Amino acid sequence: MVTFAVPDKLTAEEIRTIRRKLGLTRAEFARLVNVSKKTVERWETGEGEIGGPIAALVKLLWEYPQMKEELTVPDKKYPLRLWYMEGSRVCTIIDVDERSRKVKVHNYTKDYIARAFGKEENPDFEAYEAFLESRCFPRSRDKMKLTLRELDLPFYEPLLIIEKTQGRMAEDDFWLRIER
Repeated sequence: MVTFAVPDKLTAEEIRTIRRKLGLTRAEFARLVNVSKKTVERWETGEGEIGGPIAALVKLLWEYPQMKEELTVPDKKYPLRLWYMEGSRVCTIIDVDERSRKVKVHNYTKDYIARAFGKEENPDFEAYEAFLESRCFPRSRDKMKLTLRELDLPFYEPLLIIEKTQGRMAEDDFWLRIER
């Protein structure tokens, strides 16, 4: 049987201490650990011990406080944001200013295979366009006009196709959520 060096229970003071160490409000900490603000308030003001998955998460946050920055979604500064997802997991956020042809990427996984641009941390606009096209059917597809008609699209434009299909491909679990 495997044993882990993770506490079974935490105290209110331990919850307050890690939240303060991370520089988070109760509401922000609640969003990070995926509970309600009321739950965090109850944890911090209660006299009993707190158990469950939060104990392991607090252990990780205590040892790796940089996780907060690694998981933080930056403010949206460009008009278009694409969330590259694998199932419900955020892999990459792609911020795009199409007018000035600027792309900013934020990766949320160390797995290069799951990142939108692999090892490339600073893709240019051409790489972004190639990525979009990779999430669509090919331009050279036989009977492309029939497929476009099925999607109710007048012409081949990768972003429009992704808006209709979420960039889903038959052979993987990746997809795109568009935020304007």
